[in-house]
Amino acid sequence: MSSAAEQEAVHERARARKAPGPAGRPDAPPVAGPEAPSARPDRPVVWPGAPTPLGARCRVGPDGVAGTNFALWAGGAEAVELCLFDAAGRETRLELTELTHEIWHGFVPGVGPGQRYGYRVHGRWDPWTGARWNPAKLLLDPYARAVDGDFARLGLPPEVYGHVRDWPQQHVADTVRDERDSAPYVPKGVVVQDDDDWSDDRRPKTPWPDSVIYELHVKGFTARHPGIPEHLRGTYAGLAHPAAVEHLVRLGVTAVELLPVHQFAHEDHLLRRGLTNYWGYNSIGYFAPHAGYSSSGTAGQQVGEFKRMVRALHAAGIEVILDVVYNHTAEAGELGPTLSLKGIDNRGYYRLQSDARRYADYTGCGNTLHVVQPQVLRLITDSLRYWVTEMGVDGFRFDLAAALARSFHDVDMLSPFLAVIAQDPVLRRVKLIAEPWDVGNGGYQVGAFPPLWTEWNDRYRDAVRDFWRGALPDVRDLGYRLSGSSDLYAWGGRRPYASVNFVTAHDGFTLRDLVSYERKHNEANGEGNRDGTHDNRSWNCGAEGETDDPAVNALRRRQLRNLMTTLLLSTGVPMLVAGDEMGRTQGGNNNAYCQDNEIGWLDWSLPDDPGRAQLLALTRRLLDLRHRHPVLRRRAFFSGRPQGADGLRDLAWFTAGGTEMTEADWYAPAATLGLYLSGRDIPGRDARGEQVTDDSFLAVLHAGPRPVEYRLPGPPWAESYERVVDTALEEQSGAPGTVHRGGETVTVAGRSVLLLRVADGQTRPDVST
Repeated sequence: MSSAAEQEAVHERARARKAPGPAGRPDAPPVAGPEAPSARPDRPVVWPGAPTPLGARCRVGPDGVAGTNFALWAGGAEAVELCLFDAAGRETRLELTELTHEIWHGFVPGVGPGQRYGYRVHGRWDPWTGARWNPAKLLLDPYARAVDGDFARLGLPPEVYGHVRDWPQQHVADTVRDERDSAPYVPKGVVVQDDDDWSDDRRPKTPWPDSVIYELHVKGFTARHPGIPEHLRGTYAGLAHPAAVEHLVRLGVTAVELLPVHQFAHEDHLLRRGLTNYWGYNSIGYFAPHAGYSSSGTAGQQVGEFKRMVRALHAAGIEVILDVVYNHTAEAGELGPTLSLKGIDNRGYYRLQSDARRYADYTGCGNTLHVVQPQVLRLITDSLRYWVTEMGVDGFRFDLAAALARSFHDVDMLSPFLAVIAQDPVLRRVKLIAEPWDVGNGGYQVGAFPPLWTEWNDRYRDAVRDFWRGALPDVRDLGYRLSGSSDLYAWGGRRPYASVNFVTAHDGFTLRDLVSYERKHNEANGEGNRDGTHDNRSWNCGAEGETDDPAVNALRRRQLRNLMTTLLLSTGVPMLVAGDEMGRTQGGNNNAYCQDNEIGWLDWSLPDDPGRAQLLALTRRLLDLRHRHPVLRRRAFFSGRPQGADGLRDLAWFTAGGTEMTEADWYAPAATLGLYLSGRDIPGRDARGEQVTDDSFLAVLHAGPRPVEYRLPGPPWAESYERVVDTALEEQSGAPGTVHRGGETVTVAGRSVLLLRVADGQTRPDVST
């Protein structure tokens, strides 16, 4: 028979197959599989147990007998085996015979915390209809509270794939079932005792307008910190250490946004290049804190360590927000491994194409969770509630949130996911941040998410980058971004804090690299520098990469001060990336997702670089200024209309000549912009019901290369001004105290920000250095 005929025969057998062959084997030649462990005298018994809650929960069963209840949703499965593993790795298989509403369940007496386990799920193998059951593959419980073990560091072995990975006809490779046992090669779930009531914890509950977010990586932030004991570096305990907490407190941030800490897996192509998925956007366990960040063990100890970290941060007044990845999993597409959901019910968990062999991919990662399905929606919301109620976290940032808001195809802001979140009594009270896009058609949804949600505002990022690199967007666009993006968010009761303003994020250049590189340098990723975005909107200040040129380095330091000052003076919620306040570099790598090394880790060697120490001091000073002045933390959008008895507007824009901008000015680019923020009558009242008032400020942003003579607006705007920040100065202690009269002309240095406080008899702000 010819090769083409052989391939067609494989297709025909798979299309025609209606039921499994002997022992569930397909017609295609199987690879030798494992034998089930023989019965032993000490074999545990299985009592009926209960279908809720899902997962493995320690409890007291009938007659006061302690044990663990196991419950797994596996729609369409024909049988489910619970697999228990002892300390030597020996497996005991127990059939779960109770089935309630597609949930297989059983109570095992005597099983308690620390027990390692997994599942084998039996059913049809028919990839053409989306059925991919394969009992040879040990599956991780989606509700496992802890995970023990990791994959081989040199690549995923063929045993972890549900299909025969090396089948000669590659175009049908995913249709031939692999019968080899995966148990020796995959992590196991761990039974955990959860009985913490959090009665000794006090959540900071920082209001959105007062929030400052600090995006960090648990390992990267702590791996090189000299004040953290070496055995705690890279761990939850390291982040809870007083040396780490002190930096956050002194900096002045109110929340840490942790890059993914759900249990994740590494992609095969990275492992084979000697790399790993450092960022962790490859989740496989939505209830388990990633075991690799535990200093105390992985037999459930990581759960307690994570909780102690949360408590330590709360005690310092810092909230904990998790970056969560519910849009896809580590099982990738049809050629990916079978680790959990794919083998439990592939059709029930993932979006499939009309050709059910293939996965709908709105994430760029091979698969997309089918959130419209009730069991998927339950998995996500159960996970979210667990992290709030039992792990103490304060909010979530949803990676590629538009993928979660898709109904069947299109993004739908009335989707089941968003509707469930809006009415959930636990989740609607925590911080909810959307990354408001995905990679599918119609996936860009900035400004479209409903009330309760804040959003990463990439239009803010682009406008600010363009202004300071000299691309000069229209003043109208820049003005909207600096004042809270009312064009995007002033609807449905949303407020300025719906905009999470950022100049950099984990994905892209660091702040220092943004002013040091015009091209990405991702060679260390091993992908020929093809990965990562080309649209960096960066400017290297005259030299690509590191240089000894003192003029270039001085300009770069000034640009860093400009970008940081602009971010922290803008209306909305600012987000800093860990290390940007210290001039951290990734050597021009704008996609360091696989760099679990010095490229991705923070460098804490501040004493060796005065410029970095000065940037840190300025960042602390600006955050202190923001904390003290409610005019910089507005709870309502500016109206632009006259306010109070003096008839001054709450927001006014001025040209370099000291005159208010005209309509024509708004539609033209400009290198110089004056922004007047009035603190006379700020909308809203304080906790005692009193009117909120504050100082007024004038911020002058000048992106031109040469100095400009700027005429300060005179009465009625101000009789006099006092300098607060001048980014032209390396050392900011020389800025405060200088007083200028209204109407006076001052010289604003090229590429700098000048912040002045209206000093007409008002109280001088107490700004620490």
